[in-house]
Amino acid sequence: MPVSVLVVDDSPIARKMLIRALPAEWDIEITQASNGLEALAAYRAGKVDVMFLDLTMPDMDGYQVLETLRKEDLNCLVIVVSADVQELAQQRVLALGAIAFIRKPITAEGLSEVLKQYGIIV
Repeated sequence: MPVSVLVVDDSPIARKMLIRALPAEWDIEITQASNGLEALAAYRAGKVDVMFLDLTMPDMDGYQVLETLRKEDLNCLVIVVSADVQELAQQRVLALGAIAFIRKPITAEGLSEVLKQYGIIV
């Protein structure tokens, strides 16, 4: 059964780069969103197992998405992918329930390492 993956970023190029970095052998079904409102709508419309979430987006940012997921007790694994590498940002997203923080630009090796670390892929 494929893993349902939601890739959330306001940049189509960033979404494309992240999707290309996903392990080729991973059986997944990918949905994309360009802001937090679209991300929550996609999440609520169907099951999302893993969400890759940017922080800086229009309409609703990544922090607000994490806060909403937490408030509504929605359940999925969230991995933040952001160019904001400040220690405070990393601590804040982890406190809000993200399981990991990956710096942009993303690499296939770095992404695989995080997915293995959290048992998402073997």
